[in-house]
Amino acid sequence: MTTVKRPRRLRENAVLRRMVQEHELHTSDLVYPLFVAEGSGLRREVPSMPGICNYSLDTLPEELERVNRAGVLAVILFGVPAAKDEKGSGAYDDNGIVQQAVRLIKQQYPDLLVITDVCLCEYTSHGHCGLVQGGRVLNDNTLPLLARTALSHVRAGADVVAPSDMMDGRVAAIRAKLDSEGFQHIPIMSYAVKYASAYYGPFREAAGSAPQFGDRRSYQMDPPNGREALREAALDIEEGADIIMVKPALPYLDVVRLLRDNFPLPLAVYNVSGEYAMVKAAAARGWLDERRVVLETLTGMKRAGADIIITYHALDAAGWLKEGW
Repeated sequence: MTTVKRPRRLRENAVLRRMVQEHELHTSDLVYPLFVAEGSGLRREVPSMPGICNYSLDTLPEELERVNRAGVLAVILFGVPAAKDEKGSGAYDDNGIVQQAVRLIKQQYPDLLVITDVCLCEYTSHGHCGLVQGGRVLNDNTLPLLARTALSHVRAGADVVAPSDMMDGRVAAIRAKLDSEGFQHIPIMSYAVKYASAYYGPFREAAGSAPQFGDRRSYQMDPPNGREALREAALDIEEGADIIMVKPALPYLDVVRLLRDNFPLPLAVYNVSGEYAMVKAAAARGWLDERRVVLETLTGMKRAGADIIITYHALDAAGWLKEGW
């Protein structure tokens, strides 16, 4: 007589399912992105990202209080300057909008982990992540400005710097600059594997960072490539990265698993603006259960190998996790 194999026995009730659960999402896994803008009285919702706003320094504290109440332990900051120029000088201005925001956060919530995005795209008049000459994005000329930006953020009080520009050699340049200035203890979370993705559209609306000509395919990774991710990650680790990241998350979970299986470093993913916008749009139309879809998606990223998840859903997800799902 053939014995029927019955995996369903371990799914019979909620307690048993919880006991044999292989992966668990925690609030401490989540990082909440914040857009800080020059001006006053700003709480400007991004049309394509319901619930996500640009905040000026005077309105930022109320959002920080929401972060605190939710129990989210880390934020990543993006700046929206009032003026831009060809060299992105607002990025490394010691009194720039991100630098001011870091100081404010550290005064009010000293235990909140502050990560800063290090890039020039939000500050350049042309919208590219590096200096431009003759229609070409310059790699090596950009590195000192990225290092200067990272140092400025750290001097303001940033706990972690996260270069997102995808210039070759930027991790080494930042590590050397920080070390030479006495900040050997500051970790670098590198956007090691960042694809030239269509999923970034809503973010560019939020940050005003769309390129004014061409695109970013000459420096961000080509979406069909997976093995190349191993090379990019290995180079950043060799240069001194402490945490590596895959961006976007959802369409590249195979890449997340590839990196998890090959490198022992902590691994972050960015659940990007387009992924967030799609869920919000479908939920608003009643086409899916937002709570279950978000928690299932974030858990999928954790299962693929992510230790850290940057997500615009962070505050909602933290509340749902407290309730259980």
